[in-house]
Amino acid sequence: MYPVLKKIAVTAVVSSVLFTSACFAEDSAGNKAADGNRITIGGMSSPDSNLSPLSDDALMLSQWAVGETLTRLDEDNVAQPLLAQSWEQIDETTWRFTIRDGVKFHDGTELTAQQAADALNFANTASPQPRVLDSVDYTFSADGTDVIVESAQPDPLVAEMLSSPNLMILAEAAYGDGTIDPIGHGTGPFELVAVDGNSSATMEAFDDYWGEPAALAGFEAQFIPDPTARSAAVRTGTDVVTSLSPTTLTEVDPERIVEVATARTTTLHFNTDSGVFSDPAMRTAAAEAIDTSTLVDTVFEGYGDVAEGFFGPALPWAQPLRSEDDYTKELEKRVPAASPEDVKGTEITLATYTDRAELPELAVRIEQYLEDAGFVVTQEVRDYDYIEQDAFDGKFDLFILSRNTILDSGDPVAFLTSDYGCDGSYNLSLFCDPEVDQLIDTAASTEVGPDRQKAIMDVEAALLSRLASLPLVNEVGLNGESDRVNGVVHDPLSRRLITESTTTTASNQ
Repeated sequence: MYPVLKKIAVTAVVSSVLFTSACFAEDSAGNKAADGNRITIGGMSSPDSNLSPLSDDALMLSQWAVGETLTRLDEDNVAQPLLAQSWEQIDETTWRFTIRDGVKFHDGTELTAQQAADALNFANTASPQPRVLDSVDYTFSADGTDVIVESAQPDPLVAEMLSSPNLMILAEAAYGDGTIDPIGHGTGPFELVAVDGNSSATMEAFDDYWGEPAALAGFEAQFIPDPTARSAAVRTGTDVVTSLSPTTLTEVDPERIVEVATARTTTLHFNTDSGVFSDPAMRTAAAEAIDTSTLVDTVFEGYGDVAEGFFGPALPWAQPLRSEDDYTKELEKRVPAASPEDVKGTEITLATYTDRAELPELAVRIEQYLEDAGFVVTQEVRDYDYIEQDAFDGKFDLFILSRNTILDSGDPVAFLTSDYGCDGSYNLSLFCDPEVDQLIDTAASTEVGPDRQKAIMDVEAALLSRLASLPLVNEVGLNGESDRVNGVVHDPLSRRLITESTTTTASNQ
């Protein structure tokens, strides 16, 4: 028998919110005041999949403190109890999670191990599967008050994987014929009570929440895809606005801007499979032409860090490992740059997308650097939905992408596998190297801790020495926040923002 990993009682840990609203005038749930105890929030995304937790919309439900998972991640990205009050590893491939007593769904039904297992199996058998499950082979079953998780291969990250918002547990009534309806079916301190198309969603405090009751009466989340409009929302009184663009802050009060460490990195992807940049010497020539420090100072207005690798300050253990001998020696293997004569007149296509306001400007700057080095650059800039497939099809020589490098488990191995593995599902660099695949496999099978961190950095060094892509900027998230709101969570994984502990000055009086 393996030792019990977690036997901890915790108070409610809930999610957050990316969005905005207008204050309500009528009384709200419980004994809370109306106007003064509600807030307005705003952010970038609108639902793409009717708020299905099997899609990227799951992040919204998590951020709104509506849906919860069996586990959550702490500041070190280590699993902690949530709907599972404890767990133990039975053997290399079997885990037992004990379901918390006294949890009610928003429709009044009670959480059971059977319902938790059914919800997980719904996700596991969905087509397509949520991203968190597409590279693992799990089975889920109920045993009394426990959920049994079995993995086909030893997996040290089972508890962390179950923290993914894609695997939130909803009431039985939420699950229809291939569809999921989250309205009124979560377990969090706030109940999703209404969605107004691509405009807004409304949350109310849930009086029967299993943890500490929500301090707020509720909030409305409005979807603001336009970056200029988000900045305007800060100026016009929206309490919390996330995903501000550094290019639109000119008229925003600096006192309202809050920097948030993120796991997001802007990266220049080379098409390593065909064309000009299948030659590593040409990749080096392009990389050496780009002044990333100036890009941070100009395009990002100083909000960010020059990327020394894929993993920025959100993973504080990464930077010290870049000084290790093995790491620096691997970087020395990079192929020297092609000569200016070889570069001169070489035609290339540079692509990016408009969804993030800074990326088109970044493309202009990078084009200038590359043309100064002798390349002849043609740009392609479109909405992401209309450019993604062409990027995967290798139609561009270069592609600029802003990407979260810590995906569903809070661990970088999933990102490395999907973005740089030979069979990776998000391999924009079209990169494949069996030696790198072996390094990724080693990292994936290593237990959580310093050895795994070292193995992850071995992969990063190998990718940088081969210039599979060029990390440019470790991004900083920017919020606009009112001084009347307290307890906003600044989560590098963007899973939490508003929690049961978030208050207003009115609720503190």
